[in-house]
Amino acid sequence: MTQGKSRRIVSVSALLLMGLAVLSSAVYAQNTKVEGIIKARSGDTLELQTSNSPKVVVLLTESTDVGQLQGALKARNKKMSMAALIPGLPIRVEGSYDAQNQLVANTIRFKGNDFEQAQAISAGVHETAQQAAANQKELEEQNAALKEQQAQLTEQQKKLAEHKALIAANTARFGQLDDYYIYDEVTVYFGNGKVKLDPQYNAPLLALAQKAETVNGYVIQVKGYASSSGSAALNQKLSEDRANAVATYLQQEGHVPLSRMLAPGAMGESRQVDSGNANDSEAENRRVVVRILQNKGIAGIQ
Repeated sequence: MTQGKSRRIVSVSALLLMGLAVLSSAVYAQNTKVEGIIKARSGDTLELQTSNSPKVVVLLTESTDVGQLQGALKARNKKMSMAALIPGLPIRVEGSYDAQNQLVANTIRFKGNDFEQAQAISAGVHETAQQAAANQKELEEQNAALKEQQAQLTEQQKKLAEHKALIAANTARFGQLDDYYIYDEVTVYFGNGKVKLDPQYNAPLLALAQKAETVNGYVIQVKGYASSSGSAALNQKLSEDRANAVATYLQQEGHVPLSRMLAPGAMGESRQVDSGNANDSEAENRRVVVRILQNKGIAGIQ
């Protein structure tokens, strides 16, 4: 009697367990309909955003039926490739959840106009991404060019500082010595109020630059002057600009190194020439004197 009762209890328990298992399977296998927008896709997995959930994972299988609804009543559907399932596309999914809470899709449907809009959005996003990449590349190229220009500018400034130091050293050395030899000189005259070098002096200045190369330890001295007409400040500026114009020509066309140039001197109205005729004196005072200097010690002259 007791054994028979125990057997009945075991049988009932087994039946209950089987019922629970069947019920559980039925819950997982229950057909579900979900509508939402595809937010992302990775292979056979979609991420769907619905009105109830920001993320529903949809699993595609080889048997998933994908179709585009057609007709005025959307009663017909055109079979489509899974490639049509792109981000931004509103879809309706029918399927069942698996044990990992993924919705295994049996059918997926979408409207034709929704598909066209999703394609347009996808194309726009792609174009924007391409443009952003192109802009980033251009910016990087500009930054690289800017760095290169900055490096070149730094190098030029370094060389200029070195040249200025050499000129300053030469100027100081010759300013302290009274004994120097004027190896040769050329006088350049300017028009009233003019600072532009007259082409007639190009040849004499080039000849002077060539001659200087034959002189051991030479330096070039350039001094600008002005007539007494006008204000002293204006004449000082004129004499400076004239000296700079001649010095620039010697450097650029005569290829005289900066290290061989004394800093151009602006003498203004000082050391006026008096030729006895006021007009002639004015013309002779608008001048730049260019000299090849050599230390008498270097020249061997005592």
